[in-house]
Amino acid sequence: QAQLVESGGGLVQAGDSLRLSCVVSGWFLSRSTIGWFRQAPGQEREFVAVISSSGDSIYYADSVKGRFTISRDNGVKTVNLQMNSLKPEDTAVYYCAASSRRGSIVGSEYDYWGQGTQVTVSS
Repeated sequence: QAQLVESGGGLVQAGDSLRLSCVVSGWFLSRSTIGWFRQAPGQEREFVAVISSSGDSIYYADSVKGRFTISRDNGVKTVNLQMNSLKPEDTAVYYCAASSRRGSIVGSEYDYWGQGTQVTVSS
């Protein structure tokens, strides 16, 4: 049974940066794909970014490409999401999730999820 714990959310102004972290325990992080998803009020959950188990394959949603950077440190069982140039439309609860499927961007293919961290960007 894996446990994922997100942290780093908060209230910021447009143009600011935040760094989200996801600590994974009870799971072979080094063998798993880790994805970040987000869900805004009244909207469906959407894919944000994904990184393969070795870190050699990374993919971003078009809406965050060039502004967000996903990275991982298997040694400390952490996956980070650096978010720069934040916009009000980035406001959402952000979730990290673990999957045994390489590079998946489909939420239903993820096995374990964190509890989420709120990101609010004011204009």
